[in-house]
Amino acid sequence: MSNICIIVAISRSHAIGFENQLLYWLPNDLKRFKALTTGHTIIMGRKTFESLPKGALPNRRNIILTRQKGTEFTGAECFPSLAEALSHCEGEEEVFVMGGASVYKEALPLANQLYITLIDDDSKEADVFFPKIDEDLWKETGREDHQPDEKHLYPYSFINYERRK
Repeated sequence: MSNICIIVAISRSHAIGFENQLLYWLPNDLKRFKALTTGHTIIMGRKTFESLPKGALPNRRNIILTRQKGTEFTGAECFPSLAEALSHCEGEEEVFVMGGASVYKEALPLANQLYITLIDDDSKEADVFFPKIDEDLWKETGREDHQPDEKHLYPYSFINYERRK
């Protein structure tokens, strides 16, 4: 079984998006995302894929979950369910689930690691949220706090979690 990782940026209230767009633009979060996922498989829902400005992300195996039969996306593989997608990832070192909300909810019980960017803000309107992180199931294994700067309007933290044994 592959190491299933979830990667997400959330607000204090666990908000992740509004009208199929990310709530925050954090260049350092995008750099972290690229560093962690390059060379690995990324799994996302169709709407998340359609929100990407340039389509399939380079230097990664892109897998899209869609129930629409016959759907094809350039540079990506499509599967009708998370279970079927994961069955095609056997033997891979790490597989990253990158949204959206329903995919996160389904993947959370299967995941071994969480890579969270927590933005210290709740001012943005949101219509999708990440599930609550149960501290009884997850232990924090790393944290890197950052203050606002000229490119980042809000304080934020990179937090890594591992599933408790």
